[in-house]
Amino acid sequence: MESSSRTLVCSVLFLDIVEYSRKPVAEQLQLKQLFNAVLAKALDQVAAADRIILDTGDGAAVTFMGDPEDALFAAMSVRDMASTVPVRLGVNLGPVRLVKDLNDQVNIIGDGINVAQRVMSFSRPGQLLVSRSFYEVVSCLSRDYKALFRHEGQRTDKHVREHEVYAVVGGTPSARRVAQTESRLIGPLSVGGWFAAGGPFGVRRSALVSAPVVLLALIGSGMAARSVMDQQTAAQVIPAPPPRLTLVPRPETVASVPGMEKTQEKTEAPGATGRPGRLELAVTPWGEVVIDGKSRGVSPPLRLLEIPSGSHTIEIRNSTFSSHVEKINLKAGEAKRIQHRFR
Repeated sequence: MESSSRTLVCSVLFLDIVEYSRKPVAEQLQLKQLFNAVLAKALDQVAAADRIILDTGDGAAVTFMGDPEDALFAAMSVRDMASTVPVRLGVNLGPVRLVKDLNDQVNIIGDGINVAQRVMSFSRPGQLLVSRSFYEVVSCLSRDYKALFRHEGQRTDKHVREHEVYAVVGGTPSARRVAQTESRLIGPLSVGGWFAAGGPFGVRRSALVSAPVVLLALIGSGMAARSVMDQQTAAQVIPAPPPRLTLVPRPETVASVPGMEKTQEKTEAPGATGRPGRLELAVTPWGEVVIDGKSRGVSPPLRLLEIPSGSHTIEIRNSTFSSHVEKINLKAGEAKRIQHRFR
């Protein structure tokens, strides 16, 4: 934690005590003591080096430096003890930066923690909501995990930013780690070393990319396509850099028949609907991908999107820099690449 400029992709759990500010001071003190005890018990299985806890007054924000499973089970544990302390909970997976505060203590800032707070604000007392980015990663780790979530739709925050959220509705699985039931490869979580074997930022136990690869290999070659997310969501979490696509035109024209090429050109007018196209993304260090005004996720980990053919406006947002905007015209089955580095 010695660096003050490290950027990581982490899971962030944001909690607050319901109607805390309306309570008398004596009751606030009692609630905060109970809350601290509940949170400490929920984090008992997470090593101190793998978490950073920020006290927000009426709650807390916990950044998990290791497995996203740590955030899931800690959040479910606090939720299950909501009868002791009424809380609202939200979890997000996104980029954060380690900084030193005025007391020379490690603090967390960035879009990862901001979105976690927004997701928490959408929840009801005793409800646990997670962002789309967190759901996409955790649901790929195990069939048991995917069954825990229910799609709640989109919510809009006070900054008119849309968030797709999922409610955690299941109970805690009997096996609290994928490693207890299925073999798993552990990989780093840092932005710079997303696909490297030993992350440069010291994140020791990430399974965001390598775990789905090994899981799919064990299930069998026939299930290799499980790395593609549910067709209801266009964004995909790609466990490895996508191969360069080689597009082979369909043999729809016969060179020996005069005029056939012109006929084919007429059938593929610009903007015609048909097979979807593919959008390849290479964003450094990270950016939120917005297509035609709708957020489609954060890249990385997002590397590839399948979108309808036609004209689209692509916007890449980063809270630290000015947005990057491109307009593209995507034909059916065509692949286009957008590469941008925020400076």
